[in-house]
Amino acid sequence: MDSDKKAAQRFEQALGEPVAGNGLLHRRAFLHGGAAFTGLAAAALTANDALAQAAAQSGKPPLSARTLMTQSTPGAPFSTYGTPSRYEVSTGRDFTFNAAAPGTGSSRTPHHLLDGTITPSGLHFQRNHNGVPTISPEDHTLLIHGMVKRPLTFTMDALMRYPTETHVRFVECAGNNGGFGAALPRQANAGAMHGLLSCSEWTGIPLKILLDEAGVDPTKAKWLLAEGADAASMSRSVPIEKAMGDAMIALYQNGERIRPEQGYPMRLLLPGFEGNQNVKWLHRLKVSATPTFTKDETSKYTELLPGGKAAQFMFTQPVNSFISRPSFGYDMQGPGLYQITGLAWSGNGKIAKVEVSADGKSWAQAALTEPVLPMSLTRFRLWWKWDGGPATLTSRATDEKKNVQPTRTAWLKAYGANQGYKFNGITAWATNELGNVSHVYV
Repeated sequence: MDSDKKAAQRFEQALGEPVAGNGLLHRRAFLHGGAAFTGLAAAALTANDALAQAAAQSGKPPLSARTLMTQSTPGAPFSTYGTPSRYEVSTGRDFTFNAAAPGTGSSRTPHHLLDGTITPSGLHFQRNHNGVPTISPEDHTLLIHGMVKRPLTFTMDALMRYPTETHVRFVECAGNNGGFGAALPRQANAGAMHGLLSCSEWTGIPLKILLDEAGVDPTKAKWLLAEGADAASMSRSVPIEKAMGDAMIALYQNGERIRPEQGYPMRLLLPGFEGNQNVKWLHRLKVSATPTFTKDETSKYTELLPGGKAAQFMFTQPVNSFISRPSFGYDMQGPGLYQITGLAWSGNGKIAKVEVSADGKSWAQAALTEPVLPMSLTRFRLWWKWDGGPATLTSRATDEKKNVQPTRTAWLKAYGANQGYKFNGITAWATNELGNVSHVYV
C-alpha cells in the first residue's frame, strides 16, 4: 500500500501545481500526457497486487484467474444486431409524456453515463408531438413545390441515387435545460437536465441540390415550409438562406438508416438550428415568400421576453456547456485526483475554449478533445485535485464568434423566469465534505 501511495504521489507531482483556486490543474496534463501517466500505470499495478492479496484473504482465486476461468466457457452465439452488455442495462433514457397522449413527450440522453461526443443512436433524445409513425419507404415521397419552376416529387429510390455528404452535428431541443427559472435548483442528474441534446454522424443529400433542380424563384422565394408525415403534421418555417446553405435531407445516422424515432425514412437536418425545425418524417417542402406561421411556431417555440412580448424565429442554439462528471448523483470517494469532464456546443460554429471553475472566482482552461467540429458536441476535460472541502464546479464556453456563455442571473435579466427556451446560463454542481454532489445556482 505504501508503494501504491508513492506512485499516486509521483503522478500528481508530474501533473504540476494548481492553476486556479480549489485544486484545478493545468490542461497540459491532457494535451501532453506523456511521462506523467507513468505514475498512474504504476499505481494500477500496485492496485492489482492489492486486489490479489484481498482475494487470497477471502479464499477466492485472484482476479486474473477468475477471468480466465470465465473465458474457458463457450460464449454467446452471433446475433443479427448487437446489444449492450447486460451489466450496462442502467444506461438508458428517461422520458416524460402526457398520460392522455402517450406519444406526446420526450426522452433524454443520459449524458452523466456517457463519454465521448457521438451519441449512440439508441440513446439519441426524442421529442414527439403525436407518437412515432410507421412509414414504409416504398410508399413515402418528398414533395417540393410552391415558388419553384418545376414542382417535384421524389421517391426514396430516386433519392438514394443522389450524391450524399457526411457531417457530425448536434441536434438540441429548444426546451433543453428548461426549468432554470424556478426559485430553487432542480436536483436531477445531467441527463435529466441537459438530455434534450444529442450528437450524431449524419449522412444525406444537401438540400440545395434538390431545390436547384426544382428551380427556386431567385427573387421572391424567402422561406420554406417543412412538414412531417406524423399524425401531428409537425411543420416549421425555414429561411431560404439556411435551406440553400448547409441544410441536409438526412437518410443515415451513425452509419445506419435513420431509426423510426428519429424520422425514418428521412428527416430535415438544419445544423445549429433548434431541434423542432429539424422536421422528422419529412414529406413536404413548400417554397414561399413569407413564413407560414404554423401552429408549431405560434402556439409554442416562441421566446417570451420580460416586457410581455414574444420573439419568433430565433433559430440558432446559443453557446452552452455543462459538466457531466462529477455531477448530481456522483459520490466523491474521498480527497484526491478526479477528472472533470463535460460537453460544450454552439449553433454559431466551433467551440473556441471552455473554462472551468471550482471556487466561483478563478478559472482554468480545459483541454478540448479533437476533432473540434462546427455545430457539434465538443468534449472537455481537466484534472482536479479535490482537498475534501466544499467546492462549486462550473464551466463556461466561448465559441469561435466570441459568444460567451452567460451566468444564470444575466440570462434571467434578458429573458425572464418564464422563458422556457434556449437557456444557456452556467450550470453549477456543489460538492460538500461528505462528497455528495448537488445542483446549485450561482
